[in-house]
Amino acid sequence: MREISVNEVEEKVAELCIKANLHLPDDLENCIKCRFNEEKSEVGRNVFTDIIDNINAARDENIPICQDAGMAVIFLEIGQDVHFFNGDLYNAINRGVAKGYTDGYLRKSIVSDPLERVNTNDNTPAVIHTKIVKGDKVKIEVAPKGFGSENMSALKMMTPSATIDEIVDFVVDVVSRAGSNPCPPIVVGVGIGGDFESCAYNAKKALCRPVSIRNPKAIYADLEDKILNKINKLGIGPQGFGGTVTALAVNIEQSPTHIAGLPVSVNIGCHVTRHAETVI
Repeated sequence: MREISVNEVEEKVAELCIKANLHLPDDLENCIKCRFNEEKSEVGRNVFTDIIDNINAARDENIPICQDAGMAVIFLEIGQDVHFFNGDLYNAINRGVAKGYTDGYLRKSIVSDPLERVNTNDNTPAVIHTKIVKGDKVKIEVAPKGFGSENMSALKMMTPSATIDEIVDFVVDVVSRAGSNPCPPIVVGVGIGGDFESCAYNAKKALCRPVSIRNPKAIYADLEDKILNKINKLGIGPQGFGGTVTALAVNIEQSPTHIAGLPVSVNIGCHVTRHAETVI
């Protein structure tokens, strides 16, 4: 049994909140630069130039990439041989979020109740997803989620009679209706299978997969490419000004499902689809 103080988790979460909001993952930054070369619209290329300048400015000036520093989504993988001490784990995570958003001068956007709309003033509570795995390590991934893109997401409870083309059309239609709202070029996370809530989880988790890595199953890797190509024919373009690059990547995650079901969910990430991780 390995013992880990929740105070260490708190510090790591605070660091990751700041890092994720200031620095894009290398694979996503490289993808943006590559897609710039593929954009055929002059206006679209100018927008790409602004996006790249913004990424560089955030890094050089140590300021957030986007003014919407997002809702803190935490993915935890906890080794089953780990014992936490010095307090409650979830409380420590939320203290880490509060510290990161305060010390990092990040916008605090969370309200304590969806109808009363009173800001908590420290960007807590976080959304925390926990998975128990083998071993004695703890993996922490922080994915700040802005709501310009989150609001454009959707889920549809399809049936097994749905065709591949119908799945493609649903995803593409979600992107089409979103238009410029999620600040394209976007990353599209797709969940297929599971049940209502796990399907949505898969779509969110898909956004944390490096955009340079395709789904390991050929049928889904091909589907990722098919959806991406169709989205980029919509003509929405960078920031909605028209162009040939509306999406940077499509990532699909799938789960076993019921014989009567085929749920499909879409979680859209903007061009600053942020996440940072560490292992204790």
